[in-house]
Parts: sequence; C-alpha cells; structure tokens
Amino acid sequence: MSRIPRPLVTTLSTLALAAAGLTVTTGTAHAASCSQDYLPLPDSACTPGALNPDVTQDTIGSTICVSGWTATVRPPSSYTTALKKKQIVEYGYSDTSLSDYEEDHFVPLELGGSPRSEQNLWPEPHYGDEASSDKDTVENKLKKAVCAGDVSLADAQDAIMTDWTTALSSLGLG
Repeated sequence: MSRIPRPLVTTLSTLALAAAGLTVTTGTAHAASCSQDYLPLPDSACTPGALNPDVTQDTIGSTICVSGWTATVRPPSSYTTALKKKQIVEYGYSDTSLSDYEEDHFVPLELGGSPRSEQNLWPEPHYGDEASSDKDTVENKLKKAVCAGDVSLADAQDAIMTDWTTALSSLGLG
C-alpha cells in the first residue's frame, strides 16, 4: 500500500477544515466566523481574552500602575487596523465602516491584557446600548481599584472576562 505524501495530507486537511468553516493558523483551527449574539461582549469562541505574562499582582507597581505604561506595549495602528478589517468580516457586521468600531482589547492593557493576541482583540462597536466608551469607563475604574489595592488584579481580570457590563457591581465597586 502506498503512503500519501505529507504535503498532500496537509493540503487535504486544510481544505476539509475550510469546508467546515475553520481556518488553520499556527497549527490550530479557529472559527472562520464569530457571532454577534453576545454583544456587547465578544464571542468567547473567537475572543476569549488573553493575558500579558509580564503583568502580575507582584509587577503592577512597575507596569499597569505606572502612568503611561500602556503606551509602551500598545500595538501599532497598522497592526490593529489590519486585524479590525479581518475581524469585522469574521463577526459578520453589516456595517463595515472602520470608524464605527474600536479594535479593543477584551482584557484591557490597563488590566494586563495581551497587547497583540488575536484572542484578546476584537472589533467592538461604538454603537448600541453598551458601547465601547462604556467599557472604557469600566476599565479605568477597575485599574484604579487594582492600583489602590481595593481589588486584586486576578479578580479584576476575571470580572471583565466574565462580563464587563457587570464587572464593577460584581466586585462591589458600583
């Protein structure tokens, strides 16, 4: 019995995954489309959140609690704009105007979110009952609480990943 050459197996596997609505990147399969059903939250299958390993409870005094620190890790707009274009399609938004979305860090940089991980970035609408500007307010309050020692970094990260719309109240902050 003859063996099928590895490149052919890889090509056939990639085609089968594509037919199933999946794409292969860095050795893993990712959903080719994301649901808007969870708005104002991202689809957790596409954007589960990812953390920056350099930010821990022990390092907040030299990272997130330092004024201007997020600017040192924020990815360039050339990276986030290209990703926003791709993800607007993946989320199936009928409005494709880039200015109507913020390529947002689900776990914000202010709380130790991964700067470049696609699992932590998504096109968050500027419109709706709870829009990107509302999330920004929550993020700032959580960062202040973490830096003041009122809430642990892990608790703030967990609260925002669970549901940013209830994060403040779940931590007794609002």
